[in-house]
Amino acid sequence: MVVGEFTTEVDTIVIGAGPGGYVAAIRAAQLGQKVIIVEKEHFGGVCLNVGCIPSKALISASHRYEHAKESEDMGIKAENVTVDFSKVQEWKGSVVKRLTGGVESLLKANKVEIVKGEALFVSENEVRVNGEHYETNRYKFKNCIIATGSRPIEIPGFKWSKRVLSSTGALALTEVPKKMVVIGGGYIGIELGNAIAGFGTEVTILEGSKTILPGFEKKMSQLVNKRLKKKNVQIHTEALAKGVEESETGVVVSAEIKGKVEKFEADYVLVTVGRRPNTDELGLDMAGVETTDRGLIKVDNQGQTNVKGIYAIGDIVPGPALAHKASYEGKVAAEAISGENAVIDYQCIPAVVFSDPELASVGLTEEEAKAQGYDVKTAQFPFAANGRALSLNDTDGFMKLVTRKEDGLILGAQIAGSGASDMIAEMGLAIEAGMTAEDVALTIHAHPTLGEIAMETAEVALGMPIHIAR
Repeated sequence: MVVGEFTTEVDTIVIGAGPGGYVAAIRAAQLGQKVIIVEKEHFGGVCLNVGCIPSKALISASHRYEHAKESEDMGIKAENVTVDFSKVQEWKGSVVKRLTGGVESLLKANKVEIVKGEALFVSENEVRVNGEHYETNRYKFKNCIIATGSRPIEIPGFKWSKRVLSSTGALALTEVPKKMVVIGGGYIGIELGNAIAGFGTEVTILEGSKTILPGFEKKMSQLVNKRLKKKNVQIHTEALAKGVEESETGVVVSAEIKGKVEKFEADYVLVTVGRRPNTDELGLDMAGVETTDRGLIKVDNQGQTNVKGIYAIGDIVPGPALAHKASYEGKVAAEAISGENAVIDYQCIPAVVFSDPELASVGLTEEEAKAQGYDVKTAQFPFAANGRALSLNDTDGFMKLVTRKEDGLILGAQIAGSGASDMIAEMGLAIEAGMTAEDVALTIHAHPTLGEIAMETAEVALGMPIHIAR
């Protein structure tokens, strides 16, 4: 049965309920807006359902399995450690369900009206929503926030199938593969490749650049490279994937590596070469919204597009495709719509890879700071000199601090090691607050903690380290 169209007037409509959209909707509602949020698939978007959260759950399970097998040097020996992968997936699903259910509850608690369906612009102030039960409704809005996210890029010769997987497909595997080829050595490929390898899979990584994780400093990616090789992961850099032959039981991947074509047999091939913005099926031309050649939406420093009242956030605008960036932009856009004096300030967006060991960076790298004309000083402190890292039996890694030479102002920080994903927050706060190395060094840190590494690195920057020789 098809229900006829009708038009509803609304203050703000948000398209997409991912980490950008649902946060924007809640903040706009908190500021007095009448808000409708439209979602065609799952609350929480890619991040909560087939990205950040399930991948980290899988990584955690993989680490548990590895620790159970490899703790003999701590006097703990376990025999016949096995993996029930169906149980792993069931647990992972329960984590996702709790979070996505929580998002829906939060939207309702903030009186945000939820509409299931697919939105399409019909003019610069109206969208049509094709609902899940065939009904079609129109919404005339004063303001709109587009937060439709992105999807994995499908490369030529590697069409998605039972054996050719995107990150979504890899997270839904029902078995631990014997062999897997991963195309792309960026953060998604490294995280998932590392997790699968932890369960015992023979993993081969093909990366087109000269090093894996090319967005991080070489010394950081080298630590990850070292750990991966300990897990017998084969890494080929300067490798160009050419094609795949599929069968019922596996794949044969062809790749050109430094001028020579090689073939790799595996059960599956995982393709992680980037993501594409979901802007091509929104009818943006009907609203007059401008996009770049890559399909990204052009916005100002409040997230507003060239069309007054239409905003865009997250993976569909320029900048890194990160959930926390989307959430931040969502708050700014919602506040701007509500008349607040809010603008986007990308002074320090943290970047984290849940690799082994973890990598995290915030602010400027040494190279970036010099390129911007700063006279810089760098300081470094090893995890091996930290009591908590020793007690965790996980001492690979370091923290690096980039400061302005004249006054010690903190410009950036990079951390490679256990807990880096949590430790980086302190340095982000330090940069946002305009703190110096002396400020961090004078802050009393609890002992024994990994957090002390920040204090110790700041003391190195001041030329007065305690726990390493000058």
